[in-house]
Amino acid sequence: MKNTPEMEKLDNILRSSRIVAGGFMGQDNRDVNEITQEDTRTVEKLGYSLKQVADRMRLITEQAKKSLGVPVEIDAKLTTCVDEAKGRIVCPWPHPASFDKRLTTVKDIDTGEDITWSDLHIHLIDEHGFFEGRGSSMRIEPEKLIKLIFRK
Repeated sequence: MKNTPEMEKLDNILRSSRIVAGGFMGQDNRDVNEITQEDTRTVEKLGYSLKQVADRMRLITEQAKKSLGVPVEIDAKLTTCVDEAKGRIVCPWPHPASFDKRLTTVKDIDTGEDITWSDLHIHLIDEHGFFEGRGSSMRIEPEKLIKLIFRK
């Protein structure tokens, strides 16, 4: 299926580094629709919705914000920590949305495995089903994220 001119423009924006260093797509040759469809299928195959994933990420970030820079225990197996920088980052989709430059890191106490996301990631997953392209420095693998934040 051929992309609309709007989707082609979005794809170009996601591949550029105007908003974020290195772009959102990494070395991924798939278009944004292919990426979002595959990642959404992965999330659903694991028994969750994009909203459930984003809500859990948002809850973890809110818990971590209470102790800026200091790890917070979420449960007996997970800790989280938030780091913030001045400024905001905008959503690359054509609508008015911007977010604090905040990074949340969640760590499995037993394995040491961790994942880091931004407030923008939560929005991208919730509203657009976008976890970033393969090879992007901030790509979040849906399966790894779900395994960590839902303890699956």
